[in-house]
Amino acid sequence: MTSKRHPYFHPPKEAAVFAHIAGGLNGKTNGFVPAGMLENLNADTPPTFTYGKRYIERKNAIEVDPRALPLINETGGIKRHVLPDLMEFGGIRDAAPDAWGRRVIENKLNVRTGVLPEIAYLLEAGSDRVGALDVRKTLQDTENTPLNQEVELNRLLEVADKIENNEPVPEHLFQYFNGLGSAGGARPKATVRDENGILWLAKFPSKGDRACNAVLEGGTLELARAIGLRVPPIKIQEVGDKRVLLIRRFDRYWAKPGFILEAGEESWNRDPDHLSSNIVLEEGRIPFCSALTLMGLSEHEARASSYDAISQAIRAHGAISFVARDVKEIFKRMVFNIFANNNDDHLRNHAFIYDVAAKGWRLSPLYDVLPMNVIAQERYLHLEIGEYGRVATLDNALSRWPAFYSCRKEAVKAIQTIWLFMREWMPYFENLNASELDMDYLKGAFRKLEDLASAELSKEIRNH
Repeated sequence: MTSKRHPYFHPPKEAAVFAHIAGGLNGKTNGFVPAGMLENLNADTPPTFTYGKRYIERKNAIEVDPRALPLINETGGIKRHVLPDLMEFGGIRDAAPDAWGRRVIENKLNVRTGVLPEIAYLLEAGSDRVGALDVRKTLQDTENTPLNQEVELNRLLEVADKIENNEPVPEHLFQYFNGLGSAGGARPKATVRDENGILWLAKFPSKGDRACNAVLEGGTLELARAIGLRVPPIKIQEVGDKRVLLIRRFDRYWAKPGFILEAGEESWNRDPDHLSSNIVLEEGRIPFCSALTLMGLSEHEARASSYDAISQAIRAHGAISFVARDVKEIFKRMVFNIFANNNDDHLRNHAFIYDVAAKGWRLSPLYDVLPMNVIAQERYLHLEIGEYGRVATLDNALSRWPAFYSCRKEAVKAIQTIWLFMREWMPYFENLNASELDMDYLKGAFRKLEDLASAELSKEIRNH
């Protein structure tokens, strides 16, 4: 099978990278501006990147890659190379879709899995991709933004179902490809806008689901919010007999033209429905990079990484004013994942956003937390937890407390706070109309304190 729609078998030698910055177009209006050129794309060696001289002089210019392409001491016009032992720029790779989005693009271009060069996924992802970067063929190309609305979820579901079943998508549904192809992760999903223009990530059911994933993930996010973790707004939409989870995109904000968020301000606090309707607002974009990128690791190295290593990366490369908060939160997320048995906690499911006001990267809101029902008594997370490797116990989590807290007592208190909420988990799912099947599934995922901690530590947590 060959592509008749958009052949990439002779990839371009270069591509233009754009950045969406506050006041980018004329000093006042938000918009995309050229950041630089990605070159050497059709060679056997890693690509190079060259910042534009005009770009680095812009007031709110952002780093394309925080490790390989920092703006400190950057003069522009000089070819920059990927980090040692890497084959791509992590910050640019984060702007490409993951497994699901790649399936969408391969279906769209009518090609077999794995035959496209990396640049094809970058160019076909669409301008509503995560973060503030866009990749285009030339500096003259304009952004490609889909217009999918919530009312079109039924159509998006139809297209997603065909792609998941490896069926060709009819031509009259081609218009929905862009919203589907910009998303990461492995599950079917799409980007949609609501009646106020706010961007949401719609997560669809999959044919292999053992329960309603919209309820499982939605309830878990609400539970995390109650604990005090930073979680974007969510809602569940009924589409026929299916339920779709909608998660507010935390890499977008609405404000007056040229306005930047205050340091640490959450993007959704300025949504159009929170403000007077007579105020003219523009959509701003927030730079995003995965923990994999901030840590400067390859996919292979990531398999042996740890929460301790994320903490070290935060201390080394995070915005100074948020380091203390973020290392504590990454500990709490680790403990939360242990209680919920969320073992999809790899480095692409931890991320950072660039805070323009704080002039640095801080931990992004929580995302992609899904409880896993397993029979095994001994459970593991994807990342290393402590001195006992990936074993999902609270004793293991506490074994490296100095990486996150100034004293052990604080770490135990954090565990206790999470446990107090986790032991009362049921109402958070019942509020989302969880079925009996959903609740039975969750009972096999969530565990009691005594299952996760030694008798001595269980007593300490209870009596703290």
